[in-house]
Amino acid sequence: MISRQIVLDTETTGLRVEEGHRVIEIACIEMIDRKLTGREFHYYVNPERVVDTGALAIHGITNEFLQDKPPFQAIAAELITFITGAELIIHNAPFDVAFLNHELSLSQQKWKSLIEYCRIVDTLTMARSLHIGQRNNLDALCKRYSIDNSKRDLHGALLDAYLLAQVYLAMTGGQSDFFATLSEEPSAHLNESAMLDIIQNQSYHLTVLKAEKDEIKNHEHYLEMMLHQGKCRWLDDLNE
Repeated sequence: MISRQIVLDTETTGLRVEEGHRVIEIACIEMIDRKLTGREFHYYVNPERVVDTGALAIHGITNEFLQDKPPFQAIAAELITFITGAELIIHNAPFDVAFLNHELSLSQQKWKSLIEYCRIVDTLTMARSLHIGQRNNLDALCKRYSIDNSKRDLHGALLDAYLLAQVYLAMTGGQSDFFATLSEEPSAHLNESAMLDIIQNQSYHLTVLKAEKDEIKNHEHYLEMMLHQGKCRWLDDLNE
């Protein structure tokens, strides 16, 4: 059976959707059977409001740059078409999903929530279960799995989606080196990070070793023991 997965990331005007913040960049990259296909969905979006100073420092996307970009409602149908039926892979999924569901609700079309169109996997939850008590933001995971994130001076949805794809593959059965070196002089309008030269049409054979039932049982018992002793720490990795 063909497995279609979409790695998704967004950038926003601020941290809290409850305060009226909006999506300003969305990137989706497609993997089929754990291999990149080269298909992307990537847009900068006019949020019809100003970008917070704090958010600007994180992603570097200015109000001036966004002025001539399409509003979210203009790309909503294309987004839904691209992700429908796939498994969405998102780091800290509640954050991105909340923003995208809010955008869909504002688009004056009868869109459902994302979960109605696809299954959603949160890689932050996965990482926390694998690396208990450690930092599990994207930079920390790249370092842990020896993934080159040296061009991530600023956050950018497209670059972060490609980095997350590598992290996800590493966490779930082995990492394949199918990402080429980033351009040394990326465009400033791509957040100084989103220029990628992807090596396509290669075959990768990944071995997945699943835990035995007794190993899973022992692991769950160990976690329960840590929780009861108050020694299980969960770090706040929001917006990383």
